[in-house]
Amino acid sequence: MIGVAIDELIDVWQRLLADSRKSWVLFEHGTCAVLTAADGELAEQAIELLKQFGPVRAGSSAGDFGVLDLKGIEGWLVTGQHNDVLTYVGPDEPQDQSHISVGLLGRSKRHLDGTELRVVHIEDKRGSADPA
Repeated sequence: MIGVAIDELIDVWQRLLADSRKSWVLFEHGTCAVLTAADGELAEQAIELLKQFGPVRAGSSAGDFGVLDLKGIEGWLVTGQHNDVLTYVGPDEPQDQSHISVGLLGRSKRHLDGTELRVVHIEDKRGSADPA
């Protein structure tokens, strides 16, 4: 696994979520927790979300994934059992660019993020709404 540099991950997620007014937290291996009801300490909220929905558990829906092709950004998003937990897979990461290979790689990255829980960036969008 090659991986994507942290500054590149931050750039990708800022572009992907540019139009979103939701806060988000990025983890070391490319998993992003989008916080739809951001309250209190964002890192703590995201860590709790990833503790529950990041690790892969055999025989459960935690092993399920979907692969989304991105428009305007190279790479893929890998979804899981929670709609607000998404993992970015860069175009140079998978040896095989089939959806199954990309999905398995994204799932393994989500598992690492869900067990290691290392936050690398926080985007706090609370209070950033345009005044009416």
